[in-house]
Amino acid sequence: MDRTVEGMDLRAETREFLTTRRGRITPERANLPAYGGNRRVPGLRREEVAMLAGVSIDYYTRMERGNLAGVSEEILESLAEALQLDDAERGHLFDLAHAANASGAARSRARRTPTPVLRPAVQRVVDALDAPAFVRNGRLDVLGTNLLGRALYAPLYDSPTRTPGTPVNTARFQFLDPTAAHAFWGEKADRMAHDAVAILRAEAGHNPYDTRLTELIGELSTRSEDFRRLWASHDVRYHRSGTKVFHHPAVGLLELDYEALVLPADPGLQLNVYTAVPASPSADGLALLAHWAATTLTDHAATAVAAAPRETR
Repeated sequence: MDRTVEGMDLRAETREFLTTRRGRITPERANLPAYGGNRRVPGLRREEVAMLAGVSIDYYTRMERGNLAGVSEEILESLAEALQLDDAERGHLFDLAHAANASGAARSRARRTPTPVLRPAVQRVVDALDAPAFVRNGRLDVLGTNLLGRALYAPLYDSPTRTPGTPVNTARFQFLDPTAAHAFWGEKADRMAHDAVAILRAEAGHNPYDTRLTELIGELSTRSEDFRRLWASHDVRYHRSGTKVFHHPAVGLLELDYEALVLPADPGLQLNVYTAVPASPSADGLALLAHWAATTLTDHAATAVAAAPRETR
């Protein structure tokens, strides 16, 4: 049965995802002999994926056409191994299968699930951290920061892409204010753009009933050619840890490590914390940022919660 969910066509999403994953794997990468000199597909043929996954060609063709109804976890695992999916891609495949197999009652229940909000206790934790920190949801809305986090993300708060009274959204800043985004993230801006789209794509598979996510994707698709191009890649990504480089307008270059911490009591929200290597130029930059924030952002209060009002249930 074809399932289209609040603007997200699960069959089309599944079809394009599996097709793009198959197309990137060469026979050599899959340790298969490349029979014939003229291959009509850039990657593996369907029959080759079926053989690697241990299913019939008809069964795999059915899956690649977007029908994951009734597919077992064992087959999904075999398919993920055959297509050499990473953790985020495997999770996306399972999310698509879960949505395809959800009952009508489960889909209705998901639609009624309240949007996660930032609890005061979590905000107090964020405020207590002596490092730039913020909480975001799967749509890349910044729901709350501490003062250092607000200071670090000053270009986003100053951007015309932000509507007063609404949360800052890092994807909207990235694609609708590209000049400012490139100034802020420098040569890494294109990679940041790719990662933002990949995070939104993963969220769309995990929470296909989020109408605000659908609206955001529609807005960015309409207004940004770069977003449309990246969205068509069907790449997905988890945002867990790494290093980011910022070109802050007040304190200059900052190279910061980040950790993304899932909040178990608040599904869909995660806490991001930035730190600098001790005694490094970036550590000095964070100290300067703290001074700048204390003398410049006093109107925003120490929590900077005004930057992201609570969402209504």
